[in-house]
Amino acid sequence: MAISVDLDAVLDKAYESTSLAELAGSPVSALAGVSEADGEALKKAFNIKTIGDLASNKYIKAAQAIADLSRIAK
Repeated sequence: MAISVDLDAVLDKAYESTSLAELAGSPVSALAGVSEADGEALKKAFNIKTIGDLASNKYIKAAQAIADLSRIAK
């Protein structure tokens, strides 16, 4: 079963028609607003090469958890 979602607003134009499976393996620069230089910096700092790597990065997940818990703790 194929899932269809409109991610055009968060993707670079060149990746707008890319499947979700392909996007996970695409470079982080496929995300709108993330430049090739940003991608290189993420690779150097955290060994993040793809959108999938970014999504599963332990520091990203920790930051999301901290932000979510801070909203609950108010």
